[in-house]
Amino acid sequence: MADYTKKWLSVEDQVNKLVSRGVQVQDMEQGAQLLCAVGYYRLTGYLYPFRESELYTDDHGRTRVRILGNYRAGTSLQDAADLIDFDRRLRMLILDGIERIEVSLRMQIGYALGRRSAFSHLDPDTFTQAFTARKVDPETGQSLQSDHEQWVDRIQKRQDDSDEAFVVHFREKYNNQMPIWALTEIMEMGHLGRLYNGLANSTATEIATAYGVPAKRVMSSWVASLNYVRNVAAHHARIFNRKLVIAPKRPGKGRIALLDHLRDEESSKQVFGLYNGLAVMAYLLRSIEPADNGWAVRVTGLINSFPETEHVTKKSMGVPDNWSTMELWQP
Repeated sequence: MADYTKKWLSVEDQVNKLVSRGVQVQDMEQGAQLLCAVGYYRLTGYLYPFRESELYTDDHGRTRVRILGNYRAGTSLQDAADLIDFDRRLRMLILDGIERIEVSLRMQIGYALGRRSAFSHLDPDTFTQAFTARKVDPETGQSLQSDHEQWVDRIQKRQDDSDEAFVVHFREKYNNQMPIWALTEIMEMGHLGRLYNGLANSTATEIATAYGVPAKRVMSSWVASLNYVRNVAAHHARIFNRKLVIAPKRPGKGRIALLDHLRDEESSKQVFGLYNGLAVMAYLLRSIEPADNGWAVRVTGLINSFPETEHVTKKSMGVPDNWSTMELWQP
């Protein structure tokens, strides 16, 4: 493993380094201002698609692509600035949509589980056997916590650390006992996703049906995928051409007509591209707020304003042809 020996560079030297690698900088002062605002590595992350590349054959005879250090002719610092601005606005729209989905999911889970009992989240019968079964360490044979027990511990810590007035009320008056319909209010998407994934199929299907989703496995993958998108957006990371770690499952043809077009996509970028997450969000928001399709309209307008160049287009998001004319995105 090599030692890191690169030296610290001033902002001015960073600009000059970009220029030496082929990036056009019309105004050196403005270039320095951009670097001061976002940092060198964030900036070059947006410039990455503009780097030169070459084909080579690896040791197994397979053709590979090697990304080089210099940038393609015509690449400018403004290309990065435009993408950074687009990505910022996209993250804000994503967080707006995710908030509504997350809040709605809190309600639906609290409502469905609350019908069983106020503390059904502590009852093993609420969940699948796989979620409540104790695990065994293969090396020591020691019994380990079940997924359910781990989830309860995480939620208990969140409850103990919370200073929300209603949490303090339950802490002081009811010995820290909180019914599920109140407890969901302090859960994040990740907590909700793990809880939902562990639910018995009948309860999970009831919740999925409330969103017009045909099965627990589909809804579970959607929540997991959107939680990943949420975390990327919430941590201000580049998202427009992000490959989703968890691609949302695509329902069988005809199960959700508005999303049938997702099954037509086959390439990695199309299956794991951000568009898949955006399409799922648009569909869920139709169920949550059927009279308001403003979010989808704003997303359509933003993506259609994508700052396309010869080397970077909206296809980098995984959008299919004629996507914005589909019913899913119409007012």
